[in-house]
Amino acid sequence: MSNKQDRRVRIKHRVRNKISGTAERPRMSVFRSDRQIYVQIINDESGSTLAAASSLGMEKMPKKEQAAKVGEKIAQIAVEAGITEVVFDRNGYLYHGRVQEVANGARKGGLKF
Repeated sequence: MSNKQDRRVRIKHRVRNKISGTAERPRMSVFRSDRQIYVQIINDESGSTLAAASSLGMEKMPKKEQAAKVGEKIAQIAVEAGITEVVFDRNGYLYHGRVQEVANGARKGGLKF
């Protein structure tokens, strides 16, 4: 692994030690690759994924707009499943750019952090 990847893994573990998802307030985890963005809502007590959304198969648009749409999509899926409050897990990424757009889109869709 490179130093940049090692650093992100250390930050990820530091963040994950402080937060965890429960049945009442599950964890919303964001994974960002070079081309796509993926979001999962996870109950850590049971170890299950309650909802998931990604930018796979979306029409071509700028990545930040795509991330905002994924945030709105996950919020819609979560609200339909009866989830209104989540704990946001930025997964070791800085809270700006696409990660921030996912969070803003989810808030716009009705989720509370």
